[in-house]
Amino acid sequence: MTVSNTLGAGFLEKVYERALVLELWALGIRAEEQVPYCVVYKGQEVGKFFADVLVEEELVLELKCVDRFGNEHLAQCLNYLKASGLNVCIMLNFQRPRLEWRRVVMNHARELAGDGRG
Repeated sequence: MTVSNTLGAGFLEKVYERALVLELWALGIRAEEQVPYCVVYKGQEVGKFFADVLVEEELVLELKCVDRFGNEHLAQCLNYLKASGLNVCIMLNFQRPRLEWRRVVMNHARELAGDGRG
């Protein structure tokens, strides 16, 4: 909230990313920008994604500057969690005067079981 309240809306995502990491560091919280994760298909690496911010090696923060969250943003977070093996992602939208956020939780046990749609 501090980053959003201080900077306001209208900057690029990278500005908020850097400010957020500085704010977390000031609070004594470990945070890293652009942390790479491999996407594996049938045992082979087929790509990489970069988490905007990784907090304490447990939480992915996905920063957006969009009019509103869409299904594609939710899918992106779920794919990040699937590839990283982590359980929680928080999407933050800095586009509006008031910070918007959404918590996304991955249930890996259910994901591993599959839903039969293959």
